Amino acid sequence: MKKIRLSFIFVIANISVLLAQTTKKELFDTLEKTAGVYYAYPANDIVSYTPPPKNYEAFYISHFGRHGSRYLVNDTDYKDIFDLMKDANKNGALSDLGKDVLKRLEQVWEEVEFRGGDLSLLGEQEQRGIAERMYKLYPNVFTKDAQVDACATTVVRVVLSMDAFSERLKELNPSLHISRNSGIKWQQYLNHHTPEAIAFRSAKDTWKEEYNKFEAKHINPDRLVNSLFSDSNYIIKKVNPESVMRSLFNIAGGMQNIETKVSFYDIFEKQELFDLWQCDNYRQYVNDANSALNGGIMFDNQKPTLKNILESANKVILTKGKGATLRFAHDGNIIPLAMLLHLDKCYNSESDPNKFYEAWSNFKIAPMAGNIQIVFFRKNNSDDVLVKFHLHEKEIVVPQIKTDIAPYYHWKDVEIYYNSLLPLK
Repeated sequence: MKKIRLSFIFVIANISVLLAQTTKKELFDTLEKTAGVYYAYPANDIVSYTPPPKNYEAFYISHFGRHGSRYLVNDTDYKDIFDLMKDANKNGALSDLGKDVLKRLEQVWEEVEFRGGDLSLLGEQEQRGIAERMYKLYPNVFTKDAQVDACATTVVRVVLSMDAFSERLKELNPSLHISRNSGIKWQQYLNHHTPEAIAFRSAKDTWKEEYNKFEAKHINPDRLVNSLFSDSNYIIKKVNPESVMRSLFNIAGGMQNIETKVSFYDIFEKQELFDLWQCDNYRQYVNDANSALNGGIMFDNQKPTLKNILESANKVILTKGKGATLRFAHDGNIIPLAMLLHLDKCYNSESDPNKFYEAWSNFKIAPMAGNIQIVFFRKNNSDDVLVKFHLHEKEIVVPQIKTDIAPYYHWKDVEIYYNSLLPLK
């Protein structure tokens, strides 16, 4: 019992940095985190792992990952502010700082034009790195007789993420066979959103009015705009201050995902970045996670994926096979899946918008290339299958499921609990 207790304490210590309550200081210390779901994959935070019980070996991995780092969704996310700054410069309406920002935007545009929404080089490298670490940590899963199945949503950056991940595995073991699929058949469970969730997000009387008031309180663009533009008449006639602030905030956060080594964080005050991030975090918490404002309806979005996880795992267990199921999707999918799986601190429910960021932080749940791994272990002459959970390659616990061998769980207990969360057939 003493060994079990110490093991559990070790696991809690490992995840405390990842999912501890977010503070303003944490974001002030690492401004890149204010990018939220644009936060580049924190590969340098990988920690040590708890060895499995004696004679247990990994034989199967169930994986769900977000695509890797990408450019902002549309070219217009860069071009609109770039065009505005060029026009202001032509009309003599930029300050010295504004002219400097324009030069930086010119550098950025050289890389990003026609790349809106594309997987970046870093995004490919992130996926390859995750695949390599998985292979080296669990080599017995990826022998030549393993069955590895990969699938992705229909979005190109997701398909390319799947390919980067799969190719790295095949480089490490050329005899490995990996099936790769993308299409509506896989999209319907990888990227599922219920009609109730869609209706809640779009309705005017569910969350938007309170959010709009929160946003109005937290977005104060005048200081930034006045530091960039020198002509007050130009500002009145052509500048939407909030739009300018948001555009530059998004570009600033996205720079960590691309090749051009330019920063825009110096033009913001830290409090401004924190407040802008709070607004984005608020919106995602309510629309995808377990904010008390949505009544828990977002849990249902990833039930089709959970059903696939259970069925795929049991197929391998029953046939005494080995291998992996690799799934690739989006931030709006990994967020509700982490919540539905009840990974520790991924399902907190909070009703006070001012405390949302303390209960839930998007950069901790869905950074670029964020991933959930369920690793399965077995030993000879035993039907007892054990599993362990990883979030972004770090061990994590599921408090609702009892275990005597933390951070490992008996699959029979995990299966019973997760089946209880699914609708009755």
